[in-house]
Amino acid sequence: MSRVSQAEARANRQRVVESASRLFRENGVRHVSVADVMQSVGMTQGGFYKQFASKAALVDEATAEAFSGMLRHLAALDGDHAGHDAAWPALIDSYLSPEARDDPGNGCPAAGFAGDFARDPEWRDTYAAGIRDMAGWIAPGDTGLAALSTLVGALLLARATAGSPVSEEILRAARKAAARLTE
Repeated sequence: MSRVSQAEARANRQRVVESASRLFRENGVRHVSVADVMQSVGMTQGGFYKQFASKAALVDEATAEAFSGMLRHLAALDGDHAGHDAAWPALIDSYLSPEARDDPGNGCPAAGFAGDFARDPEWRDTYAAGIRDMAGWIAPGDTGLAALSTLVGALLLARATAGSPVSEEILRAARKAAARLTE
């Protein structure tokens, strides 16, 4: 039996974290087992415990990774548009789209983890830091928090009503409201 190199071990760990992040956002932390995560990357459950102390440690790392990815996405939006003032409307349009509504596994961690962390405070510190960073990208202080709350709340409601006309109405109304919040 061959041992994996340190580089391979780091790459495997990153694959596990990324897959867990997607699965947790898609299905909920409580509905995804360590075996599910490891199966998704083609590894054994025994390999998990060589990399992570516990599922809780993985949840924390997967949450941090998801928010880091979101912050990279936000920075790229600034670069892809003529600065932040043009990036904010682009974020609103993509965030409050049917595509984002229908793809929670690859979507925003603020919305994807909200239900789990509301019920289980174990990982709230990492989640709260991510919320603060995202809101800070939008706008300083209360304005950023209010705008992020509008986005996340609307996305959660649109997901909960997907398939009904009210889902599209929520997305449309929230796009208008979010744009006004930072004027």
